[in-house]
Amino acid sequence: MSTGTSTAAPALAQEAVLRRTVRRRRLAFYGPAFVAAVAYVDPGNFATNFQAGARHGYLLVWVLVSACAVAMFIQYLSAKTGLATGRDLPTLCRDNFRRPVVVGLWAQAEVVAMATDLAEFVGAAIGLYLLFGIPMLPAALITAVVSFAILALQRRGYRPFELEIVFLLGVIALGFAYTLVAAGRQSPSELASGMLPVFHGTDSAVLAIGIIGATVMPHVIYLHSALTAQRQAPEGPAERKRVLRTLRVDITAAATC
Repeated sequence: MSTGTSTAAPALAQEAVLRRTVRRRRLAFYGPAFVAAVAYVDPGNFATNFQAGARHGYLLVWVLVSACAVAMFIQYLSAKTGLATGRDLPTLCRDNFRRPVVVGLWAQAEVVAMATDLAEFVGAAIGLYLLFGIPMLPAALITAVVSFAILALQRRGYRPFELEIVFLLGVIALGFAYTLVAAGRQSPSELASGMLPVFHGTDSAVLAIGIIGATVMPHVIYLHSALTAQRQAPEGPAERKRVLRTLRVDITAAATC
């Protein structure tokens, strides 16, 4: 009896350690979608969506929901690519496409990334001016210092950086929740009617194109694959399926916020 107990104890301990290891690996895949989601909360996106709501009410809600659904699907494919191959999407494009195509994809991603960064940088400076009355030049310098300080967190590993991003996204989400409550009672019936795919003139169609263009961006697709590929690869098909479920939850939570 004692021999059986002494034999089972190490086996149970080993199984517990294995479960904790698997759990840590799964938890490691929570966070990349929130880093990618930063690109979706830049001032250009907000301005386009606000303008659509101010001019047309709930008319273009279906465009926003559809664009978010497509973005979630593409981000999932990007994350899945990084998980399955252990390599990021730019590397795979370089290895599988001809050089002119690779150069074109690189130029496209660089231009879109610079345009997005410019909007976010200027938006942060304007935000400091509106909130605290800080002149634009000092506000821009403060924005630059804070941006580099946040990026420097990556030197401590990906988790501190991702936790900081999640915190900042939470602040933005709370701000919009407060604004929504302060705006007064919403109309569920009008919101439901906004899910019907219709346009009212050229202006609404142009705004719909702007919403789609501001939602699905190539440089974020590349980034998500790289963030996932940096994690420790799952061992075996069963663990890989569990990690894929984790990725879906991560992407859904980030896109919803």
